[in-house]
Amino acid sequence: MSKHPLGVRLAALSIGQVISWGILYYALIIAAPAIADDTGWSIAAIALCFSGGLIVSAVAGIVVGRWLDDRGPRLIMTLGAVVGAVGLVVVSAAPDLVIFALGWVVCGLAQSAVLYQAAFTVIARRHGDSRRGAMTVLTLAGGLASTVFAPGVAGLLTVLDWRATFLVLATVLLVLTLPLHVIFLERTWVPLPAAHDGEALHKVGAVIRTRRFLMLEISMVTLAAALFSVTLAIIPLYMEKGLTYELAAWALGLLGAGQVIGRLLYVAIPHGTAPWLPIATTSALAVVLLALMGLVPGPPWLLIIVGVVAGAVRGAQTLVQGSAVADRWGVRNYGTINGVFAAPITAISALGPALGPVVAVAVGGYSAMALVMAGLAVVALITARFS
Repeated sequence: MSKHPLGVRLAALSIGQVISWGILYYALIIAAPAIADDTGWSIAAIALCFSGGLIVSAVAGIVVGRWLDDRGPRLIMTLGAVVGAVGLVVVSAAPDLVIFALGWVVCGLAQSAVLYQAAFTVIARRHGDSRRGAMTVLTLAGGLASTVFAPGVAGLLTVLDWRATFLVLATVLLVLTLPLHVIFLERTWVPLPAAHDGEALHKVGAVIRTRRFLMLEISMVTLAAALFSVTLAIIPLYMEKGLTYELAAWALGLLGAGQVIGRLLYVAIPHGTAPWLPIATTSALAVVLLALMGLVPGPPWLLIIVGVVAGAVRGAQTLVQGSAVADRWGVRNYGTINGVFAAPITAISALGPALGPVVAVAVGGYSAMALVMAGLAVVALITARFS
């Protein structure tokens, strides 16, 4: 156990999320055009390399979840910071797309150990029944990652090339997050009380074979696919509608700020609410907002407002996903069950940076792609009722 007060440990975990998300996730989204201009690689190829790393993160998350359940977070999350820095160095030095992709595979291993999935397991085990408030604090901080790092990375790219920028980011990741993990994370867990009869049934194999788990999985996968595909493509989507690159990049940053609003609204949901209702509500809002992102032609201020509200929906979705397993099956075996549950969601979210552009090409533009994804969110809404 860590000797530091609970609030201090939560603050340290939250700061680590801002830095880790900003560097291991949002930095590539911001830097992709500069990388393409310098190397001649296509934006789609760069996005696919990034997505490959996120898929590795999804698979590795199952193993990380079991590790967190059994052994505690300090070692695995500290290793994640080191591995992430190594991966970014490989990315910065990549002479071709193969090595570039390899760098993101290494970063994917790090993502599985330091981003929300791992942090949610820490929160669920550390905070128990008070986890909702702690998860909200954590994700409120994490939601600022794009707000901080979108303009920050863009600014670095004005004075450094993209390779030097990623070396700077690797250094920041290692220097700032490694001490946070070593000092403030638990080395081992305090043993849980003996399981009562209901919890005894919540073993991994029994849970993942239930119809409820399947409906929950389908709802969250389709919702994540719809939201991530559109919101991560907000720069080309809004440029298609006439915004400049700089203004569209700020729209992405403000979308991140919108996530904070969504997470605050999520905390207002009464604790006695049926577990399916938050998913259904989030899905219904996603249908409306994604349709608006496709249909609204302008002016820029209105597009930015729609993007901020869409960010709020995506922010709420993160908390809905993080609490879904614990709300239904408790915190015992949370890391392992949530690892299995989150793997397909992480994988489909990983395709978000590439899926949006690919669908946009297929349907004739980013506005049409947003409408297709609004239709996909309808599937999430229907299946949510049975979760």
